[in-house]
Amino acid sequence: MSEPLKILYVDDEDDIREIAVMALEFDPALTVRSCASGSEALATVTDWLPDLILLDVMMPDMDGPETLTRLQQAPETAAVPVVFTTARTQPEDIDRFMSLGAAGVISKPFDPMTLAEQARDLLAKRKS
Repeated sequence: MSEPLKILYVDDEDDIREIAVMALEFDPALTVRSCASGSEALATVTDWLPDLILLDVMMPDMDGPETLTRLQQAPETAAVPVVFTTARTQPEDIDRFMSLGAAGVISKPFDPMTLAEQARDLLAKRKS
């Protein structure tokens, strides 16, 4: 069996973060950690480099786009795909997120039953 995929889920809302982590951990092919802020995510990736980061767009202090920029600027995390999770899913919003370098967008509220599959699909697309 191959190594589990490491996913970092970043969201400032405790309830959403808890549901997402439970949904992702239900998939035995995934290992999950979570953070409540962009700055916490930046600190976490220095010790635990994930295969994929699911990142909330709207967070206080450091939002998702700023967190993505900082991840892209660090050589050790520049290649880690980042998928935004957001309720802002109008075509112009998605275009803007993709232009920032996002690997994809998962709309909120997400379906906990398909979140792990969506994450794996986005990662597979990225690798192909």
